[in-house]
Amino acid sequence: MSSPSTAADRVGRQALRAGRSALTFWRVLRANPLTLVGFVIVVIIGVTALLIVVAPHVLTPYGNNDPTTAYAQPPSWAHPFGTDSGGLDIYAEVLYALPLDLGIAFAIAGVALIAGGGLGLVAGFWDRPGTAGGWTSVVILRITDIFLSFPSLILALAIAVSLGRGVWQLIVAVLLTWWPYYVRLVRGETLAVKHLPYVTAARAAGVTDGRIVLRHILRNVLEPVVVYFTLDIGTVLVTLSTIGFVGLGVNYPITPEWGSMMSTYQNAGLITAYPWTILGPGAAIFITVLAFSLLGDGLRDVLDPRSRRVLAGTGTGGPTSTSPATDKDTSVEVAKETGELPSVLSPGEGSPSA
Repeated sequence: MSSPSTAADRVGRQALRAGRSALTFWRVLRANPLTLVGFVIVVIIGVTALLIVVAPHVLTPYGNNDPTTAYAQPPSWAHPFGTDSGGLDIYAEVLYALPLDLGIAFAIAGVALIAGGGLGLVAGFWDRPGTAGGWTSVVILRITDIFLSFPSLILALAIAVSLGRGVWQLIVAVLLTWWPYYVRLVRGETLAVKHLPYVTAARAAGVTDGRIVLRHILRNVLEPVVVYFTLDIGTVLVTLSTIGFVGLGVNYPITPEWGSMMSTYQNAGLITAYPWTILGPGAAIFITVLAFSLLGDGLRDVLDPRSRRVLAGTGTGGPTSTSPATDKDTSVEVAKETGELPSVLSPGEGSPSA
């Protein structure tokens, strides 16, 4: 059992590493102004969505679908986005739609990541001809190709028509068309990683496939997947808004949603007479998509070790490895897993000897 001083030292080292990581993250963001802008806007959007859920009165005096005494009024201090012909405050409606739109976008991208990423991992790592894994990979890829052969938006619209209007129907319609992209992404990254030297060394040392996938493959696949996921939030949001705009989304004003708001005002002929009615939801879609796009582009630099060291000013100028698990780290991990130094490793080397 470790002594209290040893435990305290361990906690202190972990806190020091966390502080250094946070400082490096801040330096990278500060080195790229657009990434910093995207990060700040995403934080503001997240805090606003949380406040709307727990304390909406802090941001707006009106409730959801709560009419005011002002009808078809242009933007003013009392109504920043104006009001519609029914007296609804558009600013309040846009805020109430934020948690729903953001939650649906994260739900669709998250489930697609888990389902499609898992299938892509299986199809990439166990893709061995003549084995059960090889046949499974073929089946996964052929089903993926079938879904990818249709434009995702057109297929989502067709599914939405068959399911009808509603939040869950909208989620299912988009989700069924979204997972194949993660299958292709994760499978390609897995194929690029599974033949690298440290994976070969772990396999030669007798490490099981499951441990290799969890400790080596996922660590390398995670970087591009996180970047793609962040960018995908904006793409999903645009697709949701498009489906809502053509009249296949949720029922507004019962359920506030940006695309459905624009569709309602367009169908009612209010855009020509009261153009500010679409200004609020349109600006909300634009700013949210732009923020996640800027953040996603910046995450490439944050997650790439070489770019991170250069931008943070901590680089040594020497060559760095793009793999999170360096050769030296691999030899240590293999030794821990097998209980001895693997024979395929030369002394002081982390890759198989020639």
